[in-house]
Amino acid sequence: MPQVHFLTHPEVAIDPAVPVPDWPLSPRGLARSRAMLTEDWVPGIGAVFSSTERKARDMADILAGHLGLGVTQMEALGENDRSATGYLPPPEFEATADAFFAAPEQSVRGWERAVDAQARIVAAVAAVLGQAPPGDVAIVAHGGVGALLLCHIKGIAISRAEDQPGAGGGNAFRFAREGWRLVEGWRRLG
Repeated sequence: MPQVHFLTHPEVAIDPAVPVPDWPLSPRGLARSRAMLTEDWVPGIGAVFSSTERKARDMADILAGHLGLGVTQMEALGENDRSATGYLPPPEFEATADAFFAAPEQSVRGWERAVDAQARIVAAVAAVLGQAPPGDVAIVAHGGVGALLLCHIKGIAISRAEDQPGAGGGNAFRFAREGWRLVEGWRRLG
């Protein structure tokens, strides 16, 4: 049964002076991405897709390079648009993210609405699967849109309860390519 592996980038090098989409993976994030290459599902991947954001591209390049594949970048796989606020200190970011998930039909502090981000990520994944070759696919993206995609796959209301566990990212879930049935929920990578 062909599967889709939805991966979130691990730890990033946070720099408030740099736009968030341009943040690279930190040394820890790079190490975790490389450690992921030993996981048993990796050899089965036949195509790698990525958000255009640097941190996701960094991880996708590591995976695709290991497999001898290219990476197809898609802007629509990006994180929810938070450009209205840019960098927020962690406590302020967490409070704003809570509000984003709690009021999905509203723009919180100018952020993209959760319902719009969900529609975008679902359409982007459908587009990925429409152009990917048969077999398993890896999509490297972000935790917020991953949670929104997971809510869609589960057929439940948008909720932060479906957000990736832990801090720093670097998690994955997988679902059947046909019918989008969840095969495995969030698990830590590397």
